[in-house]
Amino acid sequence: MKIPYEHLGQLNAPFQEDLKTAFAEVLNSGWYILGTKVKQFEQEFAFYVGVPHCVGVANGLDALILSFKALGLPSGSEVLVASNSYIACIISIIHAGLKPVLVPPNPETYNLDMESLADYITPQTRAILAVHLYGLPCPMPEIMAFAAQHDLKVVEDVAQAHGAMVGGKAVGAWGDLAAFSFYPTKNLGALGDAGCITTSDPNLAIQLSALRNYGSHQKYHNRYIGYNSRLDELQAALLLVKLPKLNKIIQYKGQLAALYDRLLPDWIKKPLSKENVYHIYPIQTSDRDALRAYLQEQGVGTEIHYPVAPCDQEALAAEGLSPCLVAQQLSRELLSLPISIVHTEADIIHVCDLIGKF
Repeated sequence: MKIPYEHLGQLNAPFQEDLKTAFAEVLNSGWYILGTKVKQFEQEFAFYVGVPHCVGVANGLDALILSFKALGLPSGSEVLVASNSYIACIISIIHAGLKPVLVPPNPETYNLDMESLADYITPQTRAILAVHLYGLPCPMPEIMAFAAQHDLKVVEDVAQAHGAMVGGKAVGAWGDLAAFSFYPTKNLGALGDAGCITTSDPNLAIQLSALRNYGSHQKYHNRYIGYNSRLDELQAALLLVKLPKLNKIIQYKGQLAALYDRLLPDWIKKPLSKENVYHIYPIQTSDRDALRAYLQEQGVGTEIHYPVAPCDQEALAAEGLSPCLVAQQLSRELLSLPISIVHTEADIIHVCDLIGKF
């Protein structure tokens, strides 16, 4: 019985006819950059998150970079970020002319640890990047209170947590700005690169709408030194097809996760289930590599998110990053099991049975 980790063709099959219709609408419109589909998606996604403003951009990394650029922090300002975050988070801070400060994550949640934040703040700290890793939200009420106490800006990275809620409020609606990725593997995935930024601040929204478009609100008149990072009209149309289905996708993956929670053996450390939307289902074990090889032999695909901690990345060697022992341990022990809308309950039961035999 072969169970691939992911199959994007099968994942998009249920939407195929509607996606073809959306493609034809854009093709026949003759307007392919910043048209009506982008505006419609921005409005509908802002409503979904519960904020007044959404600005579509080219991808999740650009969403982060432009968020930090829009905040206008002094060059070299420090940004606190969990040390096990995906490297894009660290890169975005550097590209914005700021300094990443790696904070050990909570080993139970894999997200920012409130007890550690206070130990890493300095007079140069200006912002927090709250990364909702794997679909589990950060403790946003506590983070926002901490930020207010120390006069810090907050950017959320919601690339892996579309639709997650904290105390009835969606992630992406807490910070000053929130960056989303719609990479094809996300719960709300495009058929290519795509992203957006949400905010409740109208001035930031106006600035971002120019920054993404060469720094221009009016053609050939440039207020800022901007970028070319526009959400593609076609990808916006395709995302509009899938957005109404997002909650059902989240619900279904939650059902599969509940099976894992119930059937996996006790020696496996499972992710926390509270408020988790399960972009992926990461388990933790010191036997990770042997388990992965065994599952591969049995026809079960898995992934590792992420095999190299940011502090060990060659690209970041010159940044003087602090050691990240917890992140290094997680890079050795985390394994992502199959969990997508194309997997069945029988698939998950089979995977759990194999792990039990291992």
